[in-house]
Amino acid sequence: MNSSVLPHVNYTPHCYSISSPPFKYLPTIASAYFSSIFSALGLTSNLIAFIVLLKSFQRTHSRSRSFLIFLGGLVVTDFMGLLVTGSIVISFHVTHFNWRQLDPNCHFCNFMGMSMVFYGLCPLLLGAAMAIERFIGINCPFARSASMPKTRTLSMVLLVWLVAGCIALLPLTGIGSYHMQMPGSWCFFNISSEGNDLGFSLLFSLVGLICIAVSFLLNTVSVVTLIKVCCGQDSTQRRRDNEVEMMVQLILINVIASICWCPLLVFIAQTVLSGGPLQVKYLLLWLRFATWNQILDPWVYILFRRSVLRRIYPRLPWSRGSIMTLYPSFSDTIRRFTRSSLGSTMGSDETAEMEKSNVAATSSLKPPPPSP
Repeated sequence: MNSSVLPHVNYTPHCYSISSPPFKYLPTIASAYFSSIFSALGLTSNLIAFIVLLKSFQRTHSRSRSFLIFLGGLVVTDFMGLLVTGSIVISFHVTHFNWRQLDPNCHFCNFMGMSMVFYGLCPLLLGAAMAIERFIGINCPFARSASMPKTRTLSMVLLVWLVAGCIALLPLTGIGSYHMQMPGSWCFFNISSEGNDLGFSLLFSLVGLICIAVSFLLNTVSVVTLIKVCCGQDSTQRRRDNEVEMMVQLILINVIASICWCPLLVFIAQTVLSGGPLQVKYLLLWLRFATWNQILDPWVYILFRRSVLRRIYPRLPWSRGSIMTLYPSFSDTIRRFTRSSLGSTMGSDETAEMEKSNVAATSSLKPPPPSP
């Protein structure tokens, strides 16, 4: 009977096989304050952004609602990510509970690890999906279906959540594994260069980096297209003002995601490919960088809107009809650049059109022949 009990007593669950609590490290009271303030700030920011999005959704025409749905999905994802992970971390810093006693079968640890992966990949995947939607809307406007834009956008948001959820579930199938991480307040996948942990670490890193690269590439093409269009006639500029505003917000979201997530993603890939030991202090540092993305994202839409900018800078000539007219020197420079770049491809057509117009003008100026 004792032989059957001893293996069970000495058994160490897989999630505690590398780092088994309780640790000698004792979290300070500053950690609890930092986590609480950080989570409260992020939750409040996302809640304000969600209320602003709901009001804008009711006033906005149908063509812009698809972008607002993407922003709403991003805000909901960031809010839930902070709520789930933040509540666990704060509870640990306040109560100092023992993970092995509270979660002897690793269910709670696996849940937090899945949450970290899911809510980490969702903003990056949503950013890439938003860039694809804006690229199609700006460069291929006739390819868009105007009949059911909301249904299509909701399907894309649900697809992003499904993809992120499937990736988060992979460690439960044996591809990778979730483990307790220092200082004992959180669980994450094992960043290692051995076995299936190597594959999952590279998968997580490459998916995030590819999303950032796709967003950067498509946003750049969309911005170039918008610049060419906005530097045209005034009527065209006024129709494109809303798309310019959306592109500014999308570019800022992409820049924030790149700054916050690239250090962590590159660090994970470099660690597993080099085969060196995991530097815990750098992991915690870059992870805190990544979590700032959930706080800064909602403020992009809260602040960078024309209605808000009008109140902040009321002296600017907002009534002129176009965002591009706020920067006349920049607009003139871009207009000359686009005209010169298009001159090589359109030179022959313009020459032919000028010759036709000259012939028509000379023929109209000829006096009529004298009547017999």
